[in-house]
Amino acid sequence: MFLDPVLRRVEPLLLRVDRIAGGRNSHEKIVETDRDHHRTVRAFRWVFWLLAVELLIGLAAVVIAVVIAVQAGSIAAVPFAVWMRALIVLAMTVTLFYFAWRAALGWRWAYQRLRLFAQIFPVITLVMAAIPGLYPAWMVTEQIVFSLIMIGIADFLTSDHMRRVYRKPDAEADPAT
Repeated sequence: MFLDPVLRRVEPLLLRVDRIAGGRNSHEKIVETDRDHHRTVRAFRWVFWLLAVELLIGLAAVVIAVVIAVQAGSIAAVPFAVWMRALIVLAMTVTLFYFAWRAALGWRWAYQRLRLFAQIFPVITLVMAAIPGLYPAWMVTEQIVFSLIMIGIADFLTSDHMRRVYRKPDAEADPAT
């Protein structure tokens, strides 16, 4: 990969970030054969593509807000909640990309964070979208699409294979899987 030399140089910094984000279990990695298993690789390929779609949706929301503000001649034409939602979604998606990248490298903590957020964010987003008058219709639609894609990501991450691969190191493997 063309970024390998750069990544090798920043890896010590990333390990520090991992220590903060991963807590006391930040050192746990899955077995290399599980990480390279075709089902694991395929799941993360789908997760990365779905996150890319999330990023595009987030960027589109910001662009729509900017266009509305420019046409109205005032940034106040777009409600504060819309700006906050759009910017938070972008920041969150970047964070999820980091978690997905580290999880694909085999870091158990990153998989746990990614799976947790992929399961919780759709619920929060749909509840927020259901509050009457909080967001304009176009943003409610964006939130529903965002939630559906996050549910898809959670589905990949909670498959039997992925849960077996990323189980606790001291947990017994389920003989049925």
